[in-house]
Amino acid sequence: MNVLLCGYNGFMGREVRRLAEKAGYGFDVVCGVDIVTDDGEVPCAGGFDGEFSERFEAAAAKADCIIDFSHHSLTPALMGYAVSKGLPVVLCTTGQTQEELDAVRCASEKIPVFRSANMSLGVALLVELAKKTAASMPSAEIEIIEKHHDRKLDAPSGTALKIADEIGSVRPGTVLNCGRSGQGKRQPNEIGISSVRIGNVVGEHEVIISTGTETITLKHEAHSRALFAEGAVTAARFLVGKVPGMYDMKDMVGD
Repeated sequence: MNVLLCGYNGFMGREVRRLAEKAGYGFDVVCGVDIVTDDGEVPCAGGFDGEFSERFEAAAAKADCIIDFSHHSLTPALMGYAVSKGLPVVLCTTGQTQEELDAVRCASEKIPVFRSANMSLGVALLVELAKKTAASMPSAEIEIIEKHHDRKLDAPSGTALKIADEIGSVRPGTVLNCGRSGQGKRQPNEIGISSVRIGNVVGEHEVIISTGTETITLKHEAHSRALFAEGAVTAARFLVGKVPGMYDMKDMVGD
């Protein structure tokens, strides 16, 4: 499998590239896109809104899939390029605006798009456990705490919002309270989300579900960014050959 890697020189881009160099993973990064370009062994373009070099075009023609670990602002241009080339996209960025999400939805009508706020199988299991617990304890209060490194731009994390959204699917009428502050007691239908940005924390998500007489705490910790690179590559393999549409971790786990 050949990959066009967006966010080529970023933290996660480098993790994907390291993975490609290891034996047994069976894929190659043939070209990249990044705001910081270094046209070395692998051609790297500065974006999707300009002219590409012949070298980049030749390499991109070999790509089977795009893996995106860049920035959400690139999403519309990325989707436009992917549609024009008929390439599946594994979208690993978070923080998209509604307009950017609309671009993803429109693209998914023409190409397969895999979108997940978190590329971890463990997080997918955490979500399912949280949903089951919330449904079984309909009166319980729920809080989510997410922790990430001090360089993460969006808060709450896409994963925390995904967890809350999935819990909301079995708890109609829930509302989010992100970054609780000020006066006023907790409302019964709230899901509170607290964000911590500190040090080099890869990613932690904790769901606290309490009835007042008992509490269940579900927690997932990512110990290495390699975890997300592995998940993205697995998703790319899953996506290649699929019909146009939106796919996520539930589809991949089920498949």
